[in-house]
Amino acid sequence: MPVADSVKLGVGVAIPQPDLVNLYGCTVGDGTRVGPFVEIQRNAHIGARCKISSHSFICEGVTIEDEVFIGHGVMFTNDLFPRATTEDGQLQGDADWACVPTRVGKRSSIGSNATILAGITIGEGALIAAGAVVTQDIPPGVLAAGVPARVVRKLEPKDYAPQVRTQP
Repeated sequence: MPVADSVKLGVGVAIPQPDLVNLYGCTVGDGTRVGPFVEIQRNAHIGARCKISSHSFICEGVTIEDEVFIGHGVMFTNDLFPRATTEDGQLQGDADWACVPTRVGKRSSIGSNATILAGITIGEGALIAAGAVVTQDIPPGVLAAGVPARVVRKLEPKDYAPQVRTQP
């Protein structure tokens, strides 16, 4: 069941290869495009007109606002201290951990292979460079890069305005 019955899809959502995704218990907003080999877990919320590129993992507790770009292989986490078992050696279940929410602000972009730790807020219009590991909140309208990600510079409106491609 690549797209479970529990998924709430908005109008015009595009999943060109529905047999190559794993979506369950999530919401996906109007006009969003989801690439192949993407997993979006229960209680994750994707806004309208987003692009979720291939091989990305969006776990429970992640909210992605409208018009966000998620590059290839972006990983989100939702637990600050993950463990496989409880103190008595039993496999952990839902009751044994607390989901830590993460929010990605409107019109932000996250570059390929970035990792976003649990509990982070990425501000509106921010740009996260490819390969960055985001360990703290990122303010709106900045470029953040590195491991751990640090603010590199403030973005100008031209840096995150929609680009029009022209043919040579």
